[in-house]
Amino acid sequence: MKFNPGSRGSMNKMIKQAKQVQEQIVKMQEELREREIETSAGGGAITVRINGKQELVAIKISPEVVDPEDIEMLEDLVMAAVNEGVRQSQEMVSEEMSKITGGFNIPGL
Repeated sequence: MKFNPGSRGSMNKMIKQAKQVQEQIVKMQEELREREIETSAGGGAITVRINGKQELVAIKISPEVVDPEDIEMLEDLVMAAVNEGVRQSQEMVSEEMSKITGGFNIPGL
């Protein structure tokens, strides 16, 4: 196998591009931390806000849905709202990351 002197330039160019993509990803992750998704369940009885890191930021429970005789329904509504918020937040992150990676799936992102 012969050494191609031009391949060093190509390798440096790829490394530079990889570093640029990495910087863009870090910046995007910081921006996504500030973005929030708001979802609700039970016709608005439970409302949650979740950020781009899939962290629950806020939860609001309408007093009308709080029934000491039916805690299970309240638990189900909270779980449904949180799960939908996380799903939407993950979708938002995937869409934003695909803008940087060109749709190329990078594990762990």
